[in-house]
Parts: sequence; structure tokens; C-alpha cells
Amino acid sequence: MSSTAVEYGTFEATVARSAAIEKELASNPKKFRVLTGDRPTGALHIGHLFGSLRNRVRLQNLGVPIYIVIADYQVLTDRDTFENIAANVRELTLDYLAAGLDPDKDTCIFPHSHIPELNQLLLPFLTLVSMAELDRNPTVKEEIQAAGLTRINAGMYVYPVHQAADILFCKGNLVPVGKDQIPHLELSRVIARRFNDRFGRGQEVFPEPHPLLSEAPVILGLDGGQKMSKSRNNAIMLGATEDETAKLIKKAKTDSQRQITYDPANRPEVANLLLIVSLCNGQKPEKIAEEIGEQGSGKLKATVTEALNEHLRELRQRRAEFAKDPNLVSQVLKKGTARAREVAQETLAEVRKVMNMEF
Repeated sequence: MSSTAVEYGTFEATVARSAAIEKELASNPKKFRVLTGDRPTGALHIGHLFGSLRNRVRLQNLGVPIYIVIADYQVLTDRDTFENIAANVRELTLDYLAAGLDPDKDTCIFPHSHIPELNQLLLPFLTLVSMAELDRNPTVKEEIQAAGLTRINAGMYVYPVHQAADILFCKGNLVPVGKDQIPHLELSRVIARRFNDRFGRGQEVFPEPHPLLSEAPVILGLDGGQKMSKSRNNAIMLGATEDETAKLIKKAKTDSQRQITYDPANRPEVANLLLIVSLCNGQKPEKIAEEIGEQGSGKLKATVTEALNEHLRELRQRRAEFAKDPNLVSQVLKKGTARAREVAQETLAEVRKVMNMEF
């Protein structure tokens, strides 16, 4: 193993690298292969739509090959329950399809647990990192704290290495991330580099994956104090009805000031609702606030309800139609699994060859 410690890098360097990649995407989309995904903990909400789904659809429509892993194994790292995993995978897949992700394009949707070749990469990858380096990973520490875990299982501890296998099995070289996920990706880059140095002997078996930083803002929950999350009961689900959406927004926290202004630092709850409207209709939040003026939080909430229901109407209609087909999700996942396994088998064969494990 290289004696060089993992350097989690500077945020400024990541921003610069991401900006350069964005320029290349439009002119040479096939140069890149994206790996991204979600944990199947239930249906998705509007924070997912504005935070990641829209960007995935944008990349897909540019012509970038995309692999989307439904990380069902990861659910086991911080939760005792597993009874709802299959139902949650179905809901998640319906949300993907409704948002515009299209398996008939260069988009592959697959469940982690069905790709055994991918998981075989975990063993050699674990030999390339030290316990001290896993201890230093700030993202794992934050996830353990957020989950309130007092007993940390080994799956949680080594998940950054498993994530490297998720990315590298398909030779993924581009990963859309938020700021909090950069340390995970940096470890994946180090594992790729060390594998190439140790086993490749100068041959690049794995590319070093680059981060693509999203400009998507963090959507606060309707309680105004935390990031939107289904587990915190502060979310608007993509599959909610228009009436359900209206009722939820009526309960959203604002403040006592009648004049509506966009002031994220001092009025985060009001600013969050203005931001949601902006993401729906493309107007600047400041302009929306100016139009509402002294009409207060009642008018603000009515504006959010109208904008969000209008923005989600076609998505919800598509989702309802997709849900009527009992075989659709199974067909999509079988197709994605077959494609992902084919790629994973090719990669594993290459790995065995450079590791002198062909007999």
C-alpha cells in the first residue's frame, strides 16, 4: 500500500475541477460515465427532485452514460428494519421514471444487491486503505452522528470502500456530489490510484473519478429548521396529491413579519418557500418576494402551492400511469441488472488478470 495518506483536498480545488468538467460535458458527453444513486428508504420528495433528479435528467439528455445504483445494502448499515426494502425500491424506481430518467436511453438503473461481481471488488479494495484512513473520513462520522448510532457495525465503517466499488465497477469517472460527499469520493480516487500502482504496474485499470458539484440548493423541510427528510416528517413527496401538497404547505413554518423579503440568513423559513417557487418557475426569489410584498405568509403559501402543483403536475401524471403497470418496475430493474452485471463481469475479469488470479 502507498504510504501516502488520503488527502481530502480543498473545496476550492473541487469547485475548479467541477467547472472545467461542465465545459467539456456539452461538447464531449461520451467521454464521461456517471455513477450516482440513492438508498431505498422510501419514495422521494421535492428536495431530491431539485437536489439531484433534475441534474441526472440533464446529464442523460446531454448524452452522458449514467449508472444509477439503488443502494439497498446500505440501508442495513444504520437501520434495524429491512421489511420494506422491496416496496421502497419499487417506489424509488417509479419516482426515477416519472422524473424523466429513461432506461431506453443510456441510463442503467440497478439494485446493488443483484450485482455480485461489483461486491467482489470490495475485498481487494479493502487491502488498499488503512484503518486510520477510514477513521479520518468525516462523512462517515457525520452519518454515524446523524443516525444516533451507539453500536457501529462494520458495514457502516467500510461503506466508503463499498462506495468506491459502486463507482469503479463500471469505470465511472464522474460522480455528481454535494459538498458533504466529497470525502467519500476522494477515497474512491485514492483507491483507484493505489490499485493501478500496485496491481496495474502503470496500466490504468480504473479511472480516478471526478466530482461534479451541483449548484442545487439545500431545500429545508416545512418545519424550517432542518434539511427536508421523510424521516423528519417535514417533506413534500413527489407522489403526493395536489390537495395533500396544499395542506402540507399551509402548515409550513414562516415568521410574524407581514412584508415578504428574501433574506436566507435572517428569515430562513420564508426564504426556503421563496426558493421553492423560484425552482418551479425560474423567477428570482427576490422578484417573487417583491410581488408578494405586504400580502404576508398567506399569499406566500398560496404562491408556493400553485407553483409547486403546476410544476409537478406532469410528473405526477406520469407516475400514476407507470404505477398502473405491475410489471414495469421489474422489467426496468431486470434490464438494468443485466447490463450492470455484464459490465461488472468484464471489470472483474480484468481485475483478476492484473492480480494474477486467473487459473
